Order: sequence, then structure tokens, then C-alpha cells
Amino acid sequence: MPRKNKPLKLEDVKVSCTNCSLSDLCLPHGMEEGELAELDKIVKHHAPLQPGQHLYHPGDSSRSLFAVRSGALKNYCITENGDEQVLGFTLPGELIGLDGMADGRYYSAAMTLETTSVCEMPFDSLESLCMKLPGLNRQLMRVASKEISADQQMLLQLGKRTAEERLAAFLLSLSRRYHSRGLSATEFNLPMSRQDIGNYLGLAIETVSRLFAHCVDEGLLRVSRKSITIRSLPQLQAMVDGCRGKSAADPD
Repeated sequence: MPRKNKPLKLEDVKVSCTNCSLSDLCLPHGMEEGELAELDKIVKHHAPLQPGQHLYHPGDSSRSLFAVRSGALKNYCITENGDEQVLGFTLPGELIGLDGMADGRYYSAAMTLETTSVCEMPFDSLESLCMKLPGLNRQLMRVASKEISADQQMLLQLGKRTAEERLAAFLLSLSRRYHSRGLSATEFNLPMSRQDIGNYLGLAIETVSRLFAHCVDEGLLRVSRKSITIRSLPQLQAMVDGCRGKSAADPD
């Protein structure tokens, strides 16, 4: 007979804010031990989500803010024509669900790209705790401001850029984000598909594939399926700065 899987216990998935390795990136950053204990009380922990599962869909009643503990998610919306538009990707230590704080509904969708664990913070409990803990309220505003700033910076990077410069800016952004998590800035996995990357950057999937191949031929990248090695960060930055001349592919 096939062996039954052991039931998942809460202690197998629960990681408190006080001992989480991502606390310096997430809401607990700068909070006192007593404040962390209060935050721990409202955080809900669930079994890991499998690839392709959704935290929420557009139009769903908003209930919580989520902090990603491991894995990655794709944030997207559906256009009036029924097309999917990728808005960004959420990595460990980052928050998702901020758009649900406005008027009680999520405007976008959040789908897991790989096995993902999140910490759920119900909006009503979080709001009450923010009134009790000024430090948490300030940190929440800091995180929200950081998210807006990151989005603006990425829009600036993508605006009026060649296709090659867009991809270089995207890879550099991921490099910095992984590095801030204590991981390698030059060797990491891309949890998102080439199609998702193209959608996000406004490029056809064929253009994305051609650009990756060009970067490999130029010795800038080493690519093995989803594994990426950046062989020269300065050269990649030079591409973003437009110092390499004409792009290998015209922007779509």
C-alpha cells in the first residue's frame, strides 16, 4: 500500500518574526522585541502554496497583507481586452497585497511561481496593532513607500529603453534584490518564465529568448534553464547606461 503523507503540523511552518532570517527586509525591521511579540500574535501561518496557486484574484474582497517567506509570486492584472499584464514579481522578504488596502478589494492577482510560503496579516488586526504600536505604523508606511519607489525606478528604467537595456535593467534589479537577502548577486534562479519576463518588459517572448542568447554569446551571462550567472555586473550596468551601442533586438 502507498505510504500516507504525514499531516503537516503548525510548528513545521511557523516561523516567528523574532527568528525569521528576513526580518531586516520585512515589517519587523527596527521593531523592539515586545513589539515583535505583538506582531507575532496576529500573523497567520499556512502550509506552503504550490506553483500556480493564487493568494487572491482581481475583485476579491481584500482581507490581508502578505509577507513572502520563501518562493516567489507574480503580480498581474487583466486588461479590458482580457489580456494578462504582469505588474511585477514578489520575492522573499517583500510584501504583497498593498493594493487591497484602498477600498476593500484587490485590483490585481497574486499567483505563486514556485512552492511559496507566506505570512498572512489580516488588515483589521494590522490596523488595530498600528494604532497601538507607532513603530509598526511607521514601518508599514516605509515599506509601502519603498514599494512605490521601486516601481517608479523600474518604470524609469524601462521607459524609452531598447529591448537589450530593458532586460539588463531587469536582471540588475533582481541581482540587487537577491543580494539584499544575503544571496549571490551574480548567481540565482529566475522563477518566472520567459513569457512572463517579456510581458513585464513589453517584449515578445521571441525577443527575450534572442536577447538571452545574445548575452550568452557575448559572455555576459551563463544560462542553464532557469539558472542565471551574471559574468560581469559592470558590463551589464553599461548596457543599462546605453554604453554598448545598438541593441541586439529592437524594442517591441
